[in-house]
Amino acid sequence: MIKACAENGTDYCDLCGEAYWIKRMIVKYADAAKESGARIVSCCGFDSIPSDLGVHFLQQQGHKRFDKYFSTIKLAVNAMKGGASGGTLASMIEAVKAAKSDPKLRKEMNNPYILCPEKSDLRHPQVSIKGPAFDTDFQRWSAPFIMEAINARVVLRSNMLLNMAYGDDFLYREQMMTGKGFKGRVSAIGLTAGLGLFALSVIINPLRQFMQRFVLPKPGEGPSPEAQLAGHFDISLLGKNGDGDTLTVRVTGDRDPGYGCTAKMLAQASLCLAFDVTKEDCGGGFLTPATAMGDRLTERLIQHAGMTFTVD
Repeated sequence: MIKACAENGTDYCDLCGEAYWIKRMIVKYADAAKESGARIVSCCGFDSIPSDLGVHFLQQQGHKRFDKYFSTIKLAVNAMKGGASGGTLASMIEAVKAAKSDPKLRKEMNNPYILCPEKSDLRHPQVSIKGPAFDTDFQRWSAPFIMEAINARVVLRSNMLLNMAYGDDFLYREQMMTGKGFKGRVSAIGLTAGLGLFALSVIINPLRQFMQRFVLPKPGEGPSPEAQLAGHFDISLLGKNGDGDTLTVRVTGDRDPGYGCTAKMLAQASLCLAFDVTKEDCGGGFLTPATAMGDRLTERLIQHAGMTFTVD
């Protein structure tokens, strides 16, 4: 489908979160999309619109106030309620299996700049949360956020497509906040351990087969309509520039992040490309939500998708 769209000048949105596959599509079809004018925009759901547009919104607000962009941004998930579907889990499992069997692919997937193949000299180190940590800016304990694996790569591609407007040394990371004090620390340890056990169960074949057969939802299964309505997310993004200036913005959604909110985000992204962003506004190629649609998509999400973007 991407090949057909790229060659025929047809715009395309999806909610794919497999960075290594998106990179392959960029390498294969970027030139065709640029020539035809097709805007190809992946990750138009919970991964990675809140992160990518959240950074875009924060950078705009920071530039207005301080006349410069932030060189460091941290995203904190304050609260999130939602379920996982069998299809999402199956995709994650297939990615882990592929990385396990192919050392070259594993190295590629660990590269934070995997979605920037057009600029192979990007090597500035990115620091991810690997375990329980106390964040002095948010004054809370934190644990790894599983979606960082795709979100951070989309944000870094946005910076590249903006000709490194945020700086060659731009740093970005995401984390799940677990609270203050002893309880927050215990929660961070527990969440980290849970993620580790899940990863281990995927890597070890008998455990993975047991989980897929008896524990995990099957492809096609997922949160009920009632659960989707009861879901939500609340994230904060904190930016710092070289002068020590800081600013925090908040992004929220009113439905299950992966399903209620993602469905609305994907629909509004498609409508935005179709009606709000002309070919003259935005040329063809493999773009990101921020670089393809930016403020116009943010406005749509606020008006029609139950999301908020505010300065704290």
